Amino acid sequence: MTAQAERRSNWTLAALAAPCLPLAGLGLPLVVYLPEYYANELGLSLGAVGMAFMLVRLLDMAFDPYIGGVMDGTRSRFGRFKLWFAISAPMLMLASYMLFMAKPGVSTGYLWLWLLVVYAGVSIAGLSQLAWAAVLSPQYDQRSRIYAWWQAGNVVGMILVLTLPALLPLLGVTGHRAGVQAMGWFIVILMPITVALALWRVPEPPVVSEVKRSGFREYLALFKRPTVVRILVADLLIGTGPAITGALFFFFFGRVKGFTHAEASLLLLIYFIGGLVGAPLWTWLSYKISKHRALAVSGIVYAALTLCSLLIPQGAMIPAATLMFMIGVPYAAGAFLLRAMMADIGDEERLASGVDRTGLLYAILSGTVKVGSAAAVGVSFPLLQAMGFDPKGSGVDTGLQGLAILFAAAPAAMSIAASVIVWGFPLTSERHAEIRAALAARDMKDAQLAEAAE
Repeated sequence: MTAQAERRSNWTLAALAAPCLPLAGLGLPLVVYLPEYYANELGLSLGAVGMAFMLVRLLDMAFDPYIGGVMDGTRSRFGRFKLWFAISAPMLMLASYMLFMAKPGVSTGYLWLWLLVVYAGVSIAGLSQLAWAAVLSPQYDQRSRIYAWWQAGNVVGMILVLTLPALLPLLGVTGHRAGVQAMGWFIVILMPITVALALWRVPEPPVVSEVKRSGFREYLALFKRPTVVRILVADLLIGTGPAITGALFFFFFGRVKGFTHAEASLLLLIYFIGGLVGAPLWTWLSYKISKHRALAVSGIVYAALTLCSLLIPQGAMIPAATLMFMIGVPYAAGAFLLRAMMADIGDEERLASGVDRTGLLYAILSGTVKVGSAAAVGVSFPLLQAMGFDPKGSGVDTGLQGLAILFAAAPAAMSIAASVIVWGFPLTSERHAEIRAALAARDMKDAQLAEAAE
């Protein structure tokens, strides 16, 4: 128990977060760049692209409980979660190459095929990395720190991938397609390097609970736990709002606010720099007022600032950049605090059932992320099309007002609702300390019985 409770070094957490660079470099374009790229540059219709991204993500949800249960039941010399993390890397490298290097004339079937492969790889990588992080420390506050490093890695990955289109002209390379392909190479090259570093430098503590395969029945049973339901609803709301903002970002700043594609890319970069600055701030606040209260505060701040985006003057770069940085600061809180809270629920579940269901719990959480990001593209794009918005058009059209409302008001409302839901979260630091003490006593008793039996 002592070994597991040690404070992990910053170098260890940096190695754990390193694969977030290519993973975030993949995740951001899947929501922000690729839907618009396949519709504008490669010639597929808005409706077809939106449905492909939405339905593949929803189909992928059925995969999560299966692979999460398999991970929980995996026992190998290499580890539970490290093994699956290693398996995901080649899948993601191949699928990323095929998606980002696609040329005009590709079919909707091509998009479907490689989206299926890439999202299967993303599921395996995401679940194994999050569950691996959860078992690195049993301590309430240390989990905030671990997932803050994870979130920082994601934000740095997003920042790096966003800088690529801006750097290419300095090398004499121009064009939107070249920028998207550079993102693909960023993922393919960094994935094996960072995954190897994490596998080498980050330990995985041994499993202390009984080995029991978890299936769909156990997956559904977890929904009966009130803390799980609260986390899921909050994560759905917190994740869907920024995903809508991301999916509509270039449309909003290009058509509504009059910025060029390069200027909008710079604004998105500034937004994620704000997120990088915000991560340690929300970690500190979670130490002071608890994770769920810090999360609630961040949601209210995010909502207020997002609504202010409607007030940005046409083409005014300095006000837009200032506001996008400010919006980015609270954006950072949701992802890592919710995942740290789910790690605490893993302890609650292990105390109640005697089984470690870390992988299955993160499979549930992964499901809400997928619903949110699928809805962001699959619902907002057809809605824009129904309102008469033409992505290839110019000037004023009847869809611009609806675009502005979807971009700002919908995410703000979702963020406020999430803050209300998490404010009274019952698994506080005091309650978690009681759970950890009970688990420690039980683990010690089991170890003594095992020694006596030998």
